Amino acid sequence: MSSLSLGLALSALTPAALMTLVAVRGRLLPADEPPAAAWSFFRRGAGLALAAALLTVLLQLLRQWRGAPLPVVEDLLLSPLSAWVALLVQFLGTVIGVFSSRYLQGEPGQGRYMGRLAGVLAGVHVLLLADHWLILILAWAWVGHALHGLLCFYPDRPFAQLAAHKKRVSDRLADLLLLAAAAGAWQATGSGNLSAALDQAARQGAGPGLTLAAVALAAAVIVRTAHVPLQGWLLQVMEAPTPVSALLHAGVVNLGGFVLIRFAPLLEAVPAARALLVAFGLASALLAAFAMLTRISIKVRLAWSTVAQMGFMVLECGLGLYQMAALHLLGHSLYKAHHFLAASEVVAHTRQHMLSAAAPVRRASLLLAPLLSLAVVAAVQAALQAAPAGWAAVGGPGLQLALPQGLGHWPLWWSALLALAWAPLLWLSGGAGRSAGDQARALLSGGAMVAGLAALVALGHALPMGLEDRPDPLLGAVALAGMAALYLGLASLQWQRGVWTAARRWTYAGYYVDDLVTRLACRLWPARWAAPAWAGTAAAWPAHRSSAAAS
Repeated sequence: MSSLSLGLALSALTPAALMTLVAVRGRLLPADEPPAAAWSFFRRGAGLALAAALLTVLLQLLRQWRGAPLPVVEDLLLSPLSAWVALLVQFLGTVIGVFSSRYLQGEPGQGRYMGRLAGVLAGVHVLLLADHWLILILAWAWVGHALHGLLCFYPDRPFAQLAAHKKRVSDRLADLLLLAAAAGAWQATGSGNLSAALDQAARQGAGPGLTLAAVALAAAVIVRTAHVPLQGWLLQVMEAPTPVSALLHAGVVNLGGFVLIRFAPLLEAVPAARALLVAFGLASALLAAFAMLTRISIKVRLAWSTVAQMGFMVLECGLGLYQMAALHLLGHSLYKAHHFLAASEVVAHTRQHMLSAAAPVRRASLLLAPLLSLAVVAAVQAALQAAPAGWAAVGGPGLQLALPQGLGHWPLWWSALLALAWAPLLWLSGGAGRSAGDQARALLSGGAMVAGLAALVALGHALPMGLEDRPDPLLGAVALAGMAALYLGLASLQWQRGVWTAARRWTYAGYYVDDLVTRLACRLWPARWAAPAWAGTAAAWPAHRSSAAAS
């Protein structure tokens, strides 16, 4: 192994080792040790892990520039994508840890919290490097176990316990599906190595064993990433500390997207698995997009937004747009971390917005916005495709950071889908007092935002992640039809206020899907605290009973 490969392997393994050390330190923390000492240890360990993750990305870029092969470490894969995601995860974990040290001042159990937080980060780092089914399954299960302790940080809150219990049921079901996927792949290849299964699927196609593996893997990701009908736990974990919500929505729930991108060759060989992803991703995105409009709670609206974004991410993987899904993963993680950690500012902004009278949208803009948005996206694509060829490579043939060949080339149906998604940016207010100049400035501002988003997406394809898109036109048509239905629904709400008043209660309740799932989960896997809680006895709420007596 060359010195570059050895350095890359050591730097990639260092974050997992450091976070494991911090997690063990948190578990062994004496009860009388000041929380400041624990958080100081966390900051040092997380800072070193962040430096190692950054070094890994730089070494990956150097390796690609030199055209060197990936270093071979048994049962581990040191890919460019895992390096980028590990850097993102460690950065967010460090920020969330520093935020938590201030947020939890005066709270008991901070050492336990710190250990669990580090345990989640350690498990994620191991999962990102896994190249064996058993490592993948155990690492993902460990992430869920460590996160369970954070979700139940306040053990006297029964609804927090209920949400964590429902997540545990979903995780165990996902583990069974992953075991079925591993069994199918092992039978087909005679090995538990992930790369062996992916190579065989790419070279020979998928037989019965790999078909089972692909379908079971897709189902496991759907179950684990809060898709319909198992999205309820993600909406109900809001009684956990706010930094835990940021960790969950910005990092842990996005792991499903990484796993699907990792298994892209297997998904390409099994159209049924891709169709399953498109169906559940589209259904989750549509349900969540309408349900979040009915919510007043800022954190619950953000949770519904996460369900919608997970649906879109899985949809992109099912469509074969893996680079787009990776960009979505990175962008969504940063966006949700900022929104949860700055929740107080979001609440203030939303209150100010709600106090102002909502002006109706001009009906003409509802009709013309998709066409104008599509024209802007097409113009950005044409401009990037016409860029000078000399911009195509920076640094050498193995590293393309500026405008690589084919930048801006994606299917027409995807351009139309993006145009529909961004069309609301071009809606114009029809309120009184809006002059023609105001309307023109609003239109130019919306057009600039659409152009900026299109350029950002196109330039994001220049990131050297080692991914290749394989779009499916038939599934793309299905996705475009679903996005058109979503836009028509949103536009109809603006066209005629109160048109869906009768359905608002059902939409607010998520069409009661989660109620059925909750009853089923508690019946199939009852918990000791669940019986008195569902019976309505006071024993289920000791803290609430004592606080009521005190008042």
